[in-house]
Amino acid sequence: MTDEQGTNGAILVVGGGISGLTTALEAAEVGNDVFLIDKNPYFGGRVAQLNEYFPKMCPPSCGLEINFKRVKNNRKIRTYTMATVASVSGGPGNYEVTVDIAPRYVNSNCTACGDCAAACQDEIDNPFNLGMDKCKAAYLPHEMAFPRKYVINKAALSSAGAEAVKAACKYDAVDLDMQTQTITLNVASIVWATGWNPYDPVKIDNLNYNQSNAIVTNMMVERMAAPNGPTGGKIVVPGSDKEITSIGFVQCAGSRDENHLEYCSYICCTATFKQMRYVREQYPEAKIYVFYIDLRTPGKYEKFREEMMADANASFIKGKVADIKVEGDGVVVVAEDAVSGKKIEQKVDLAVLATGMQPSLAEGGAPAGVMLDANGFVLSDYDKGMIGAGCAKQAADVVTTTQSSTAAALKAIQVSRR
Repeated sequence: MTDEQGTNGAILVVGGGISGLTTALEAAEVGNDVFLIDKNPYFGGRVAQLNEYFPKMCPPSCGLEINFKRVKNNRKIRTYTMATVASVSGGPGNYEVTVDIAPRYVNSNCTACGDCAAACQDEIDNPFNLGMDKCKAAYLPHEMAFPRKYVINKAALSSAGAEAVKAACKYDAVDLDMQTQTITLNVASIVWATGWNPYDPVKIDNLNYNQSNAIVTNMMVERMAAPNGPTGGKIVVPGSDKEITSIGFVQCAGSRDENHLEYCSYICCTATFKQMRYVREQYPEAKIYVFYIDLRTPGKYEKFREEMMADANASFIKGKVADIKVEGDGVVVVAEDAVSGKKIEQKVDLAVLATGMQPSLAEGGAPAGVMLDANGFVLSDYDKGMIGAGCAKQAADVVTTTQSSTAAALKAIQVSRR
């Protein structure tokens, strides 16, 4: 065990997505020491996986690259990847937090040259691309990964693969004997910026997600549309490279449903309109069908909604989808039109489930001292210095998340300076 002693007023930020990065930078740039940890082998969270995000419709590098540079240049911030909170004890102004750091099997000698991946004989489902393609068991998480360091999935290595990876590294960076490390952090306050997971579509029985490759999720479409994604930026039927002539978007897939997520996930409608634009850029004549309960595009996104709804080849059906049936190499989306009362059965090449935001702590639970509401969102306790930020606190878009994270940093600083 290695002890890491924080100075008076140090702040722990749990989660290194856009929310955690914002919180850490805001706190460090006014003088607080900050520990920033993330369970992934890279920082950037869900935003790193997007093709574009609102409001400027810019790629992830637009917001993340400058933040990575600021983190690297700020000596007040100490970063740990593949790190999870094991326990929390103490109280405001004097928390003791134990953090487990999983082995990366690559040490600090790594220059990201890629020789290990080139020599590796074993493949895994690519976690960054949601399993839609393969990558080597020794891999760089993605092109813009920060830290820019390879990681090895040791469990997926064959004995021959392990030997090949070790032999290929001329910097002696591969360490397959690396063990889990535990560190202890002494901090004044803790900001929980643990982000969100897409709701598991397999749980929504009637939408038959696992019955056809032609049924995908909105995050899968983001990865396909991204130039560094599994299809090189092309939206197709996964596994077949089949171009599409029609596409159906199924809104509120799991959201606003007492059997799944009872709340509105806030971003799903906007994400669908954004992905309609992706489709239209690639397929000018494709038919687009949007099945919805209500269309919610708060404030500044109303004009964008109006623009996309004016598309002559787009149809909007007010009705919750009851079933998706596999038919040939496509699927049939079944719903009742709430306006006409008619049953709609629309065949499409690709059905996109607009799965909702589920807070990351909802299923895994939270460490001692962290309060969650019934849906798994963090309930901030400012007096105790336990503060939620971004999508750990509420379903939100990137702009709202960064605003929430700035507020969280200010609250954490106040606790640290009592």
